[in-house]
Amino acid sequence: MYGFNFELDDFQKEAIQHIKEGKSTVVCAPTGAGKTCIAQSAIHLALESGKRIFYTTPLKALSNQKFFDFSRAYGEGNVGLLTGDTTINRDAQIVVMTTEVFRNMLYGTTFGSLKDNLQNVKYVVLDEVHYMNDEQRGTVWEESIIYCPTNIQLIALSATVANSPQLTSWMNTVHSKTELVYTDFRPVPLRFFYYDSSQPNTILPLLTPDGQLNNKIRPESRFKHFAKNKKPKNPVAEITLALNEKNMLPAIYFTFSRKKCDENAQKCASLDLLTSDEKQEVIKLTDEYIAENPYLYDNPHLELVKNGVAAHHAGLLPGWKVLVEKLFQKGLIKMVFATETLAAGINMPARTTIISSISKRGDNGHRMLTSNEFLQMSGRAGRRGMDEVGYVVVVGTPFQTPEEVAELALSGANPLESKFSPSYSMVLNLLQRFSLDEARELILKTFGYFSSTDRISPLLLQLEDFQLKIDAIKAFGCPDNLTEQDVLDYCKWKNMYVEMRTLIKTLHRQASKKKGPVPPEVQELKEKSNEYRKKMESYACCTCKRYSKHRREIEVMERYEKKAKKMQKEIEFQKDVFWQKFLAHKEILERSGCLENDFPTQRGKTPMALRCENELFMAEIILSGVLDNLAPFELASVVCALSCEEMRGAQEGGRAHPPCGNVRKAFSKIHDIMRKIHILERDSNIENQMNLNSHFSYLAERWVSANMQEENNPAVTWQEMFSDCDFSQGDVVRAFKRTIDLLRQLTIVENASPNLAQAAREAIRAINKEPINVD
Repeated sequence: MYGFNFELDDFQKEAIQHIKEGKSTVVCAPTGAGKTCIAQSAIHLALESGKRIFYTTPLKALSNQKFFDFSRAYGEGNVGLLTGDTTINRDAQIVVMTTEVFRNMLYGTTFGSLKDNLQNVKYVVLDEVHYMNDEQRGTVWEESIIYCPTNIQLIALSATVANSPQLTSWMNTVHSKTELVYTDFRPVPLRFFYYDSSQPNTILPLLTPDGQLNNKIRPESRFKHFAKNKKPKNPVAEITLALNEKNMLPAIYFTFSRKKCDENAQKCASLDLLTSDEKQEVIKLTDEYIAENPYLYDNPHLELVKNGVAAHHAGLLPGWKVLVEKLFQKGLIKMVFATETLAAGINMPARTTIISSISKRGDNGHRMLTSNEFLQMSGRAGRRGMDEVGYVVVVGTPFQTPEEVAELALSGANPLESKFSPSYSMVLNLLQRFSLDEARELILKTFGYFSSTDRISPLLLQLEDFQLKIDAIKAFGCPDNLTEQDVLDYCKWKNMYVEMRTLIKTLHRQASKKKGPVPPEVQELKEKSNEYRKKMESYACCTCKRYSKHRREIEVMERYEKKAKKMQKEIEFQKDVFWQKFLAHKEILERSGCLENDFPTQRGKTPMALRCENELFMAEIILSGVLDNLAPFELASVVCALSCEEMRGAQEGGRAHPPCGNVRKAFSKIHDIMRKIHILERDSNIENQMNLNSHFSYLAERWVSANMQEENNPAVTWQEMFSDCDFSQGDVVRAFKRTIDLLRQLTIVENASPNLAQAAREAIRAINKEPINVD
């Protein structure tokens, strides 16, 4: 059916029918349920009808994987790839790309006109659309849906989220007729287990058949380390052996520290998890791969994989991770110790996933995993067509209770939340194509605005609570039918009378001390005092025994009224928060000479074409000329600093040498530009990230310089690069790839000098050597 050699599930058939009927479709299903089949059916429809289809993914690695998968399935001539740094067969019927590339196409920048970009495109698949939740990149998915022409069918593939009907309703509103296909069915069901290291080799079911916590599980004692005789010397090896004995391998062991990944892998180095045939196969495949990638020859993890164990995290070289993934997919790696990034999309399903803890370190200390994080890791368990059940094992720790683990295992998915945030580039691109009023209409189409009622609902409830309290106080039941205003007026006259009497007494006392006459103005003050007293006595409050109580209640009411007024202001702000941020960016662009009469100036074309954390900051650097006379190795050094985020603890290593003198001078000038932008943003109450982190700059200088030398003066090898520092090689590769991305923009961006563009091209050629050019 539908070109597949197996019977499709009902939800797949339903989604395919909607696509055939010309409707956009949101498919919400667990990891491993078979969402890709639905995308493949759209590919079949496109090929049969002579139309084109775009398949977007959130990650370059995923795009590369899909490109190779589709090339094998549909022929290399029919498949293209666009990832910003790679362009292959861009006019093919099937084009795989990152979502950022698709968004850029919709703006009509870099990739040509919108009409040319989308010529004959019938379908766009937005894989992993739940990335809308991503703090840094979620805006891209919203822009892609809002700006995509309505004649194109969108096929949005999402992991399970709590508010998929809301997402579908939003797409119905801003794009075209959209149907939701939802299932919580998993072809390979999950079973949850609990491992207590105080009971070696004991892996207990977490839940009873009726979904209750297994009462045989005991909480881990925080003082368990005193009972040394009960604690296994190597719990990681113990759990690996226990899983091996129960035929629950291959497994992915998730931990939240790169260092822990490497340490845990080493702890299992002596385990023999492979058969002799499997070992021979690993040696054969590894030797072949290293022959093609000789820079991996002395990789310290090489011996581990020969025993069926590996680590997988961002600190490792991409080429090494590719080898690990290939061996794992062939069943030749039995235990992978990985960070949670492995859970985000790469095709590495296992029989079992182990979660080392249900808490992780965040920006503000440790926090519990969210339901989505737990589900994402759990969802890697169970291989369709190979396993009847997927196993999820949570390792007990003294800092979590079994009850908390059970609650997380039983919890539903989190809702999608808009992370939409206007940028300088967005403002300029919209005002290039639309009037200010039209731009406002587009901003009001965001998922964030559409779902603002959910965000504002708690505020409205609080406002309603304040109003109920105010109304209750207003209905205080005065026996003389006075209003709260009457009480306040009485209080006013009473206060004036008391103040006047106090003043008169003070003047009398002062005159008495000086043994002189009372000042003549005292008589006038007495007359005013009598007038205030009469006004005061005209109110029934003057003799009312309930006055004090009523007065206190009115003071409380006044406080509630202040709170209600503040809350109302916050509600109005939240309703319009995206547009206010848009206007704030617009104002800064005007003050910077990039916008005039709501249209980009020639100067504004530079930030308009850039794609980085803070386009105005980068544009001001380009326009200042600070980069114009740098040699390629110096330019690479500076751009590396502009591309790299601040290092976190896990990434830090021995600091390399400081960059050269010209680079340091450029940094000084860039700091001045940074301060100027910071003042503008502070005055407008917005903040956009500005990077200038030089930790890898010297390495960039050294790598580019070495690779630009003559053949008779050999380049520095990759291994020699790290002779005097211990940065993670994977971090450096990623930094250099980001550097290439930004350098590539400098070769084509508006208003860049010819010298700068040429130096950027030369720097790219020098950087993009093995292992940087290995995906």
